[in-house]
Order: sequence, then C-alpha cells, then structure tokens
Amino acid sequence: MAAVTRFDFDLFTIGAGSGGVRASRMCAGYGAKVAVAEERYFGGTCVNVGCIPKKLFSYAAHYREDFHDAGGFGWTVPETAFDWPTLVANKDKEITRLNGIYERLLANAGVTILKSRARILDPHSVECDGKVHTARHILVATGSWPVLPDIPGREYAISSNEAFFLPQLPDSIVVVGGGYIAVEFASIFNGLGVHTTLVYRGARLLRGFDADLGLRLAEEMTRKGVKIRFESDIGALKKLGSGQLAVTFRDGSHMHAGAVMFATGRNPNTRDLGLEAAGVRLGEGGAILVDDYLKSSVGSIHALGDVTDRVNLTPVATAEGMALAKTLFRDQPTALDYANIPTAVFSIPNLATVGLSEEAARKRGGVEIYKTGFRALRHTLSGSEEKTFMKLVVDAAGRKVLGAHMIGPDAGEIIQGIAIALKCGATKEQFDSTIGIHPTAAEEFVTMREVTNT
Repeated sequence: MAAVTRFDFDLFTIGAGSGGVRASRMCAGYGAKVAVAEERYFGGTCVNVGCIPKKLFSYAAHYREDFHDAGGFGWTVPETAFDWPTLVANKDKEITRLNGIYERLLANAGVTILKSRARILDPHSVECDGKVHTARHILVATGSWPVLPDIPGREYAISSNEAFFLPQLPDSIVVVGGGYIAVEFASIFNGLGVHTTLVYRGARLLRGFDADLGLRLAEEMTRKGVKIRFESDIGALKKLGSGQLAVTFRDGSHMHAGAVMFATGRNPNTRDLGLEAAGVRLGEGGAILVDDYLKSSVGSIHALGDVTDRVNLTPVATAEGMALAKTLFRDQPTALDYANIPTAVFSIPNLATVGLSEEAARKRGGVEIYKTGFRALRHTLSGSEEKTFMKLVVDAAGRKVLGAHMIGPDAGEIIQGIAIALKCGATKEQFDSTIGIHPTAAEEFVTMREVTNT
C-alpha cells in the first residue's frame, strides 16, 4: 500500500491582496486548511496604492469644479483652500481601517496568517521566515509593481505608489504615460491645483480602449487645464538646487517641474519567488502562465490576478479566487468568463466601457455605430463646457449590442448596469424598447436612434 502524503496545509497562498484573500477565505469555507503569507500590507494594491485611495483622491479633485459650479445655482461659496496633509492623513486612516478588515476576514475564516515574505522551494514546499511549510496546493497572488524607465535621473521620479504619500503637493508635475493610471493622476493633480503636464509617446490616450474615448477624453482634460504633449517622451531628469527637476525630452526640449511621475507600466511581482526553480513557466515581464483553471505549468501551483497579467482588475481577481476555490475544493472545475468585463477610468471627467471597441468589432464583421455628445443638464446653469459622450457598437446582422462606452459624470455607475444587458446578450431593439429615466444622462443609452458610422 502506498504511503499517504501529509501536508501542513491544503492551500498556501502567497499574497493577501483582493484575489488572494478571496480565494483563501472561500477555500477555508469549503473545509480546506489554508495559510496566507503577506510581506507588505493586507488588501494588496487596490486597497493600499490603487483603486481605493485613488478614488478618494479623485473625489477630492472634483470639489474644485463643484465649488465653481455651485455659483450658477445660487450658492455663494467663500474663498476655498485645499490642504494636502489633511487629505493624506484621512486617506491613511481609511486604508488602515480596511487593512484591519481584510486581516480579520482571514482570521475569522480560520486562515493561518504569516506576516512575512514567502518563497517557493518546490511544487509542494514554501519557506517563510526560515521555516518550511508543505502544501497540497500553492497559490501565487502577489500582484504587480510599477516599472520606471531606465533613464538618467530616474531616481528622482515617482510612481503611483509614492504619489499617495507625498509629504507636500508640488506646484507643478509631469505625468508620463497614456494609460488609465496616467490620465487618472493627471486629472487628480490638476483638480487639486497643480500645474499638470501629461506626456505620452503615442498619438492618443488610452491605447486598447475605443479610439473615440481617448480622443474625446484628451479634449476634455485639455479644456480643464491639463497640458498634453503627444508623441513625446522624457530622456533624462536632473535635480536642481531649488528642488525642482530639470526635464529633458528626447526631442531636445526642456522644462522644469516640481515632480515627475511615471505611469508607463507595471510588471508581475514574481522576482525571487522561486518559481523558475520549481518549474513554473513565466511569460513576458515575468507573468505566470496559467490555463483556464488558473493552473500553472506545475500542477500544484496556481496563480491569479495581476501576477498573470491578463485582465488586471480587482473584481476579476476576486472572481478568479472564487473560481479557483470551486475548482480545488468543491469538485466544480470553474473557468472564468472574461467576455464583457466592464471597467472605469476615474479621470475627470470619468470614463467607463464594456464590451468591444469599434475597432475590435469591425474585425469581426459589419457593425452599426451610434454616438451622442451633449452638455449635461447640470451644466446649462453651472457654466461648464464639459461634454458627455456615449457610444454603442452594434452587430449589423444580429443586432446584438457588442460594446457600450461613455465619458461623463458617474460613467462607471451607469456602465455597470449596461454591462448586465451586454452579459445577457441584449439587442439594439431591446435597448430601444427600454423606457428611459428622465432627465438623466443614462437615458441616452436607450434613445440613440441614428446610425453614425463615421
């Protein structure tokens, strides 16, 4: 009779971010003996240096416009002043509260918590603080980390991580990048009164999103005071005696700024985890390659979330955590459906999208495009020239709505509901037959009638 192999744990999770915590809790709920090792902070990127503090900062940045807009509605607003240390301190207080919640969720589920770095020794062994733990399954949920370009003076720049903890707000900043992190922070700094320049090597913002979104967002951000330099990149930084940074662009031009923030990419957090030695195959940038069931090239080692560099969104990581738990400990092999995942960009104005871009849809076949742009009712009195933009991408033959895109206040709140319709396979006729709520911006999604294929 073969000997029964005993492990210390059924699941050993490395990383207590949103995905790692959800997977560990669910697995423990299914009766598994689970351990989680976390070397930094509970809640991962989202809670500490991502979604949550970023949106709190975005709220703060919106107030400048709100104070201005109030005048058109009869409110007299006294002279306003913004205090950066107050915002940072209040943000830190909230993040500390959330850290505690995440840790308690694990503890209450009966998960063993190890507050230290873990390293994989072999397919079933993990070393933590000098002690070796064995596990039937190992889950890597270590997320990703910002990458700064290799240029002279890079040590003077910051990433989004440091932006949340600046001791003081700079008078001016250069934000480098054209993705969602770059446009969000450019909007935040601009909204807080910082002279902001957004530098991007491409010709339009938000590569990978519908082209209209990048073009129109640039127009709105420019209108709000952000200076945008397209097809431009930084070649070097130098610290001046005044504390300012001398910024040299690759075309030879120069400028000075109080700070420079790079938002030019993130790499999966897989360095020195022992993955290669354990036989785990890695892809570009160190991403862990997994199959539909989140299994790596080594059968006992799994990965989810940003460390796999597929759909890097917090709700995706948590959904993957639930799918993995069912697969491993409920005898229900579960593959996540990655189609029609909605997402929002908390720029000012907000942007949100679900489904296919026009470009992606056209590659599949004939489409009909519906667009609308308008000045929201609020701004007829506020005096703001901000425009709301909405777009539907429809399959010309089957009439199914393939994509919905929006720029404007509360875009994320609106697109979340539209995402349900797309997930259910709604047609344009079903959108058209839905009665709108008047007066709202959202009703425009069910009142667009004219095809605009240009």
